[in-house]
Amino acid sequence: NVDYERQTGEDNPGKVKESYLVQAANCAEAERIVLENIKPFVFGNCETPQIKRVQFFDVFDMEDPADDIWYKAKVEMITVDGYKETHKAVNILIASDGLYNASDRLCDKLKSYDCEIVSIQKTAIVEILKPEV
Repeated sequence: NVDYERQTGEDNPGKVKESYLVQAANCAEAERIVLENIKPFVFGNCETPQIKRVQFFDVFDMEDPADDIWYKAKVEMITVDGYKETHKAVNILIASDGLYNASDRLCDKLKSYDCEIVSIQKTAIVEILKPEV
């Protein structure tokens, strides 16, 4: 999460709280990447009070510019080894224009897996940021 003052109109800064998903090796690198990306919009104070490490099994990125909402799905992957069935919960991130399409897209991408969708929920993620190469 990033809290900062953003120029919202004529001499009218507004406080903004945004969430970003950052591909980084550590929290310091994640903070640097976020600050580099939002620097042009910052007007006043800027803080990154909450940085958490999160792992995703997969990320189904935007296929269409309308896919601007990020959904987090919890999925139980099922493996069978002999007579033993194992369930492992993983998180998957899906870009979509709505919950129904996110669910359809997830089902389509996972059709070759033996799995069960446990939940899908809308996130506050604004954008996925990656380090400059």
